[in-house]
Amino acid sequence: MPLTIREFNEAPAQDVRPALTACLDVPRWVETLLARRPYADLAALLAAAGALTPLRPEEVRRAMAAHPRIGEKADGKSTEAGWSRSEQSGVDGDAAREFAVANAEYEARFGHVFLVCASGRSGAELLENLRSRLSNDPEKELEVAGQELAEIAALRLEKAVTA
Repeated sequence: MPLTIREFNEAPAQDVRPALTACLDVPRWVETLLARRPYADLAALLAAAGALTPLRPEEVRRAMAAHPRIGEKADGKSTEAGWSRSEQSGVDGDAAREFAVANAEYEARFGHVFLVCASGRSGAELLENLRSRLSNDPEKELEVAGQELAEIAALRLEKAVTA
C-alpha cells in the first residue's frame, strides 16, 4: 500500500527503508533520500531521487541482483516481485522463449543480467533493445544499465509514494 508524501516524511526511517529498497537496492540512494526528508511534495522527492544518479558501477551490479531476467517472471509475494511481474507484462509466449536465448548471449558477453525499464514496452521492443545493446562495450553497457535502473526506481517510487 503506497504511503502519502506526508506519511513518507513522518514515518520512522526503519518503516520507510523497505519501500525505498524495493524501488532501488542501493543503500546510498536509500539512506540519502531518508536523510533529506521532509520533501515538499512527490515531485521534490522524485527530483531528489534523480539527483542521486548516475549510479556507481558497484551500485549498478548490486541493484541488478534484485531484478529477474527479462522473460522470467519474479517469484514470491514481495513488493519487488509484484512490481517486476507488472513491469514485464509485455513479455510472454514467444517473446519469453526468444529472451531465454538472447539473455544467455547477453550474459556471456557482459557477465550480468540484461536490465531495461520494461514498463509499457512490448516483448519485441525489449528484445530489439537487448540485441542493439550487445554492441556496447562492457563499461558503456554498465552505464546504460544504471540509467535503466534509475528509470525503474522513479517509476517504482511513484508507486510507493503518492501525492
